[in-house]
Amino acid sequence: MPTQHGYLVLADISGYTAYLAGVELDHAHEILSDLLETIVGRFKTMLTISKLEGDAVFAYAPEVKVPRGETLLELLESTYLTFRDRVEVIRRRTTCQCNACRAIPSLDLKFFAHHGDYIIQDVAGVKELVGTDVNLAHRLMKNHIAETTGWHAYALFTERALEHMHVWPEGMYKQTERYEHLGEVKTQSLNLRAYYQALVEARRVFITAAEADFVHTQDFAAPPPVVWDWLNDPQKRVLYQGFTDVIPVIRPGGRSGVGTRNHCMHGQKLATIETILDWRPFDYWTIEVSSGPMVGTSQLEPLSGGSATRLHLHLVAKMPMPKFLLRPMLKVMMKSMGALKMFDKLSGLIQEDLARQRSGGESEK
Repeated sequence: MPTQHGYLVLADISGYTAYLAGVELDHAHEILSDLLETIVGRFKTMLTISKLEGDAVFAYAPEVKVPRGETLLELLESTYLTFRDRVEVIRRRTTCQCNACRAIPSLDLKFFAHHGDYIIQDVAGVKELVGTDVNLAHRLMKNHIAETTGWHAYALFTERALEHMHVWPEGMYKQTERYEHLGEVKTQSLNLRAYYQALVEARRVFITAAEADFVHTQDFAAPPPVVWDWLNDPQKRVLYQGFTDVIPVIRPGGRSGVGTRNHCMHGQKLATIETILDWRPFDYWTIEVSSGPMVGTSQLEPLSGGSATRLHLHLVAKMPMPKFLLRPMLKVMMKSMGALKMFDKLSGLIQEDLARQRSGGESEK
């Protein structure tokens, strides 16, 4: 049982104890199961589910599986968006007037993320994570965030987790928690309800297939978070896109998102400038590219229950030319530039990386 190192993550449904106290148990159980399945469905694309703990989900990921720490933050944000959307869908579609169904909007979601050491212990065929850091991750659920901020939907990170993620988002609330036998733990938290509201109100920039001058689809035998990471990590992009460097020049809040600007280089020469116009982690993103110029939306569609991904690429070229001439010309241009072959190369790189991760995980067992 070797010691492993990685991220320990808990998702906890807020308000469930109070909700359960005043509602019908049979309907409440169905709703909880639905919401837990929503969380698990998102988590398992990137994390390993350790166990369900009542109204909480405990999961983990060896650090080798999360080389770009920002992806973990994006996973939690996208899970929260999916959870809130699901709560709203259940509320709108139900015609039942029982207390359990009418009280659905009172439910919310919190996350707790820590980085540390753990051992996977196998007792009578049941695997369980053990270690001081595992205990700490669970103790984080008892904190003072709600009473000091009024938040009931947030993502709490220990500073050790953020240091390994190499990301420090703006607007984080800093607080030190104290736990018996564990001492002081410095934390930073993100208000997820405010984040959700901002995304709902933000304008969407999405190029549909009908609007596009160029359309391409590509399937990958990997979950959406993995494909997302390869398509957006500057260091990984140089391995298949033909650039010698992709330099993030502007990163609002110290992370990728709307307003991020990348300079893509060929040698010492600036090849193109990319600006992110819309950013919905693991769903889609839209960028404006100076060369062309063009605007493109890349959308990720989960396949096979989330174990595979279909990329939909939709490009609009901003050129003073009739569409009936522009579209066939753009198709020929993309093919001659080898732009589509890079996706085949990317697919191979992803499979090689997943194979390395699997072999690395097996060697640690």
